Amino acid sequence: MLINVGLRTDIIAHYSPWLFRRFAEGYAYARNPLFPSRVSRYELAPDRIDGVLFCSKDYAPALSRIREISSRYRTLFHYTLNGYGTETEPLAPLEDRLMALKELRRLVGDKIFWRYDPIFFTARYTAAWHCETFHSLAARVAPYVRGCVVNFAEPSIRFRENVPDAFDPPAEEKNAVLRHIATVCEGYSLPVRMCAMQSGAFPIPRQGCVTLDDVARANGCAFRPIVHRGNRRHCMCIESRDLGWYDSCPTGCTYCNADRDRELVAKNVLRHDPASPLLIGTLEPDDVLIASRQESYLAPSGGQLSLFDR
Repeated sequence: MLINVGLRTDIIAHYSPWLFRRFAEGYAYARNPLFPSRVSRYELAPDRIDGVLFCSKDYAPALSRIREISSRYRTLFHYTLNGYGTETEPLAPLEDRLMALKELRRLVGDKIFWRYDPIFFTARYTAAWHCETFHSLAARVAPYVRGCVVNFAEPSIRFRENVPDAFDPPAEEKNAVLRHIATVCEGYSLPVRMCAMQSGAFPIPRQGCVTLDDVARANGCAFRPIVHRGNRRHCMCIESRDLGWYDSCPTGCTYCNADRDRELVAKNVLRHDPASPLLIGTLEPDDVLIASRQESYLAPSGGQLSLFDR
C-alpha cells in the first residue's frame, strides 16, 4: 500500500509539522470523503507501507525535515511548477520555489517529477504563452527531475465559475502546444506523459501520473504485477491512500477542484490541530474507526532494480 500526502490538499506547503508528527508517532487517521463518519487508521511504520507519494507546489516548508521520511521510506515526489501569475496561484515567488526544487533534489536524489499542470487557456494564458513559459521553465527544471507530467484543466463547474474567461481552443491548437512540449522535453532527454484521464488524440502518451514502475525505478525495488485501478474514474495511477482532506488548502489557486468552498476552507484551517491524528478536526462521538487493510505490492523476491535505470 502507498500513502499519498498531496491529492486532496497541499500538506507539505501548509501542514508539514502535522505530517512529520504523524510519521514519528507511526499512524494517522483519514476520513472517507463519501462517508465522513467512517475514519480509517493507517499504520505508518516502514514495514507497513510500500512508499510515500508527495505532491506539492512548494516544498520549502518541509525541506529542513524531509529526510526524516525520505531516509526511511521509499518515496516519490511530484513538484508542480506552472508559471501562472499570483492572481491564479497565490504562491511564494517562482524563484524561491525553484531554489526549493534544487534543495529537494540534493536531499532526496533523483526521485522528483515535474508537473506542468493544469494547462488552461485565457486571453492572457494563450498557446504562445504556454509554449514560451514551458520552454523557459524546462531549461531550469530539467536538470533536477526524472520526468514531466502535463495535463489540461478539468472543465468542472467550479473551474468554469472561478476562471470564467477560460476557453477551450481547437484541438489542433492544443496539440501544437503538446508537440512543442514534447520537442522541448526531447531536447532535455526528459520523459513526458499526460494523465490517462484526458480524452482525445494527443501527441504525448497518456499514462497514470504515478505508476508502480515509477516508484520501483526511483527506489531500486520491485513490485508484483498490479492492475492500476486509479484513485478516481478513468485514472490509471496506482491506487494510494490519502491522508488529506478536501476544502482545506489555503493557497487558493483559482483552478483547484479540491477546494470547493472558500468559507469552508477558512473554517477547516482553524479546525486543524497539529496533535490530532486527523488532518482536520478530531474524532467525533459518532465516528467509526476502522483499521485499514494494508496489503503490500512488493514482489516476494524483494528484487532490486538499478537506481540509475530511468
